[in-house]
Amino acid sequence: MAGNRSLNAAMKAKQDEFYTQIDDISSELKHYRNHFRGKVVFCNCDDPYESNFFKYFALNFNSLGLKKLIATCYDGSPVMGNELLLQFDTPDSEPKKIAYKVEITEVDDYNGDGAVNLSDVAYLLQNNKNVLSRLKGNGDFRSQECVELLKQADIVCTNPPFSLFREYVAQLMNYEKKFLIIGQQNAIHYKDIFYNIKSNRMWLGNKFGDMSFQVPEYFEPRATRYWQDENGQKWRSMGNICWFTNLDIPKRHETLDLWKKYTPEEYPTYDNYPAINVNKTVDIPADYDGVMGVPITFMDKYNPDQFEIVDTSTTAMPKGAPYVNGKRIYERILIRRKK
Repeated sequence: MAGNRSLNAAMKAKQDEFYTQIDDISSELKHYRNHFRGKVVFCNCDDPYESNFFKYFALNFNSLGLKKLIATCYDGSPVMGNELLLQFDTPDSEPKKIAYKVEITEVDDYNGDGAVNLSDVAYLLQNNKNVLSRLKGNGDFRSQECVELLKQADIVCTNPPFSLFREYVAQLMNYEKKFLIIGQQNAIHYKDIFYNIKSNRMWLGNKFGDMSFQVPEYFEPRATRYWQDENGQKWRSMGNICWFTNLDIPKRHETLDLWKKYTPEEYPTYDNYPAINVNKTVDIPADYDGVMGVPITFMDKYNPDQFEIVDTSTTAMPKGAPYVNGKRIYERILIRRKK
């Protein structure tokens, strides 16, 4: 619950600068490698200074077989790293808080050490004038010049602003783009996001649950899910993070084993909706063919070949929430087994 409250508060404050660890990116992306060969990847909420999405794709450009990598930076970036310097920076200068784009069509072993690493990426950024250029605008993903870059892309992969998640997904859908992005689990209940999930236009990726993020210096300390490392870098963790995508992965087709038997005593019908309540995904009865209300964590096990998504309690039920014996319980996803 602390993670949920912290992320919701971040949304309200529009504190969107949560920077994903490269280990988390690598752990998720390994399930999608076959989707990237010959593709143009766009990271449109990223910056080589701090974006591990950019670093991941630059370092794995050749092994993934990418055609092109594009990244755009929003001006006024609050987190500035020192692993990469741009061609208009010097080692003694303050990194410039400006909007720019990076377009990479090849990455080589420039230092001759036998492997592509960050020093090769840094060399490319500093020495190839065709790679890096300033944007005319502020780098907002909604700006026309960023939309024009989006049109070139085959796959979009990033951690979009939490406060603009609905608008961000709507843009991806409007331009019919493949994507792999990070969001909060509660977004599943958003009417437009839920519609896309129900209609199998998007689904959840592999990771579901806890994730830690670097945050800017101006973030206030918190009593829970907050710490500073030995270098003074601030961190926040969230307990309700997941990946959203429309790239197919094997997990999406894994059959959930069902073994429990339905009884009206264990599975009461809601006071305000004709469906039974299931408290845990593992307790979904194997012999019930009607509508069932399951926790949001069910989405981590959702197989569209095994289940049909009917609705969400937020929109389907009077009062916008499920009630059992007069008591309000947590929101539910309404599902039905496919025969």
